[in-house]
Amino acid sequence: MSRSSSNTRARAVNGADSASAWRAGRKRLRDHSVKRDAVIRVAARAFHEHGFHNTSLDAIAAQLEVTKPTIYYYVTNKEQLLFECFVAGLAPILSALRDQKGSGAPARERLGAVLRQYARAVASDFGWCLVRAEHQDLSPLMSSQVRALKVEIDQGIRRLLRDGVKDGSIRRCDVKMTAFALAGALNWIPHWYRENHAMSATQIADAFVAIFEEGLRPRERSKPAARQHALRAAAPVS
Repeated sequence: MSRSSSNTRARAVNGADSASAWRAGRKRLRDHSVKRDAVIRVAARAFHEHGFHNTSLDAIAAQLEVTKPTIYYYVTNKEQLLFECFVAGLAPILSALRDQKGSGAPARERLGAVLRQYARAVASDFGWCLVRAEHQDLSPLMSSQVRALKVEIDQGIRRLLRDGVKDGSIRRCDVKMTAFALAGALNWIPHWYRENHAMSATQIADAFVAIFEEGLRPRERSKPAARQHALRAAAPVS
């Protein structure tokens, strides 16, 4: 089977074809939240392909094969659709951060789990909205809520970096600049990643984390250097 055929089949299996999910919903997917998720995912794809301002609710309704009034049953307007795209994209990253709070694993391992989820999130249908959509297209209240979620993620990554330095699993670093560097690298993924890429989103996430982990891993001292350091530490202070 060709890669393109495999990708097409995978999308169908994973329910990525939201329009099909909507049609199937008339028979099987009667849950309101499932259909609402389909509206949001189709909107995210349309915003990615055409831009927020160039995408109409009529176009989104056409892709779902429903009428425009049906869209209003799930969201109040296009602005709310964009807001929900932000929330849907950030949710798995926030969930990963919260899951790692109770873990007893070394901080570098916990950080790796969060960064993998971060990479998968920005490579998803919501990636464009997360890193390229503008907050000014949202109301002040919605914009502040999105900023608060992003700050929570930034602070969570910094906390894991500090914990890693403390438990010895991460070398000493400027926590703020390291957090910015990690997020900056991950946030660039939507600029070049495509669904039919040779690597899956999970594979890309694993590759990025492997690069990060090598840079964050504490450096082992050579034996002579370690011995000299021990001697200096033991020498009496004059």
